[in-house]
Amino acid sequence: MSTAADPSATGTESPRPAPPSTTTVTAAGPPPAVRQAGAVLLAVGVAAAAVNLRPVVTSLGALLDPVQQGLGMSATVAGLLAAVPPLCFAVLGVAAPGLARRLGPITVVAAAMAAVTAGVVARSFTGSTVVFLLLTAVALAGVALANVLLPVVIKRYFPDRVGPMIGLYSMALSVGTSLAAAVTVPLTHALGGSWRLGLGIWALPAVFALALWLVVLFARREKGGGAPAEPAPAHARLPIRRSRTAWALGAFFGLQSTGAYSTMGFLPKIYHAAGVSESAAGVLLALVMAISVPVSFVLPNLAARRGDQRLYVVVLGLCGIAGYIGLMTAPATVPWLWAILVGLSMCAFPLALTMLGLRARTPGGVAQLSAFAQSLGYLICIPGPILMGALYEHTGEWNLPLGLLALLLVPQMLVGLRAARARHIEDEAVR
Repeated sequence: MSTAADPSATGTESPRPAPPSTTTVTAAGPPPAVRQAGAVLLAVGVAAAAVNLRPVVTSLGALLDPVQQGLGMSATVAGLLAAVPPLCFAVLGVAAPGLARRLGPITVVAAAMAAVTAGVVARSFTGSTVVFLLLTAVALAGVALANVLLPVVIKRYFPDRVGPMIGLYSMALSVGTSLAAAVTVPLTHALGGSWRLGLGIWALPAVFALALWLVVLFARREKGGGAPAEPAPAHARLPIRRSRTAWALGAFFGLQSTGAYSTMGFLPKIYHAAGVSESAAGVLLALVMAISVPVSFVLPNLAARRGDQRLYVVVLGLCGIAGYIGLMTAPATVPWLWAILVGLSMCAFPLALTMLGLRARTPGGVAQLSAFAQSLGYLICIPGPILMGALYEHTGEWNLPLGLLALLLVPQMLVGLRAARARHIEDEAVR
């Protein structure tokens, strides 16, 4: 006993503790500065990916008339084109958690950015409506995977900063959406008036995001992106369909997506039919999206601090009802006001993303909830844009389609009130 006590008592050093100390340093991983740089790189990657999640849709919405004419599409087929995004999101979203478990979420997001790049480039060269739809679906498949897995990446790698990171993600997504809506038409004119170049130019930010995620993937060489993966059986054992919160979130996601994709697909045509010029209509769509840029950053932070988010659900729903009624009754009178109100209502999307991160305790739970809620939501959303196009084609005016969107905000608020309560799906699913 005296031998063991002597070194510390006398101040002499013992060579034996050195190996455990070395082991501890090795287990600690990279130095803090390296870890911080990796976190910053990943955060920039999340933002870059988010920028590319909506130009596939909004650039097409801004150029829908020339695309219809160039490919010989009817209004109903154009409505089908607007329904392709939620269809892809519903089908591909189910596969995202399984792919993430096998390959790691970072690998899958990198592959998603490659699909976005390839689809956006290739569809601008085709002269066939069917091929155009298929190539758009390829790009949207990448968007679908990233939609589900970026919240998982945030929950997994930024567990203590979910609110700010969801805010960054939502803000970047809104920036990409509004930028595509604002500059696609003037950029197309500057490039000679070809809608093909106007759509294809949006492959450039996708290439940048792909390059960035390849760097992230290389920097985190381990399977699963360099973080310990959760056991797959724990994921599989969670009976998420027993959770009322999961069903409510799925319905909320679906109803807000119906309004969002119908608006992104048809708002320029609605304004144009009211006598607004094509360029001005594109700017108004950009205003709808631009409103959500600051709100998408602030709202997740505010929502994450509250026990529930019911107040935000109601306020955003009422803004949407007022905006759609304004578009029905006086679309060209104060068009900017209706654009602002509709833009505020579309901030239900970052609110839904925030609730995905808050309603589950673990990254695995978020992965299951994100896949379930988004897949269910986008299935609910599919008929909306098709019905919008069909109603306009049969009536020749936008009042009935806009009235439908206003009406759907009532059930959106009702299910949103349930989804916004402070609950965790893990607690509900095991009952």
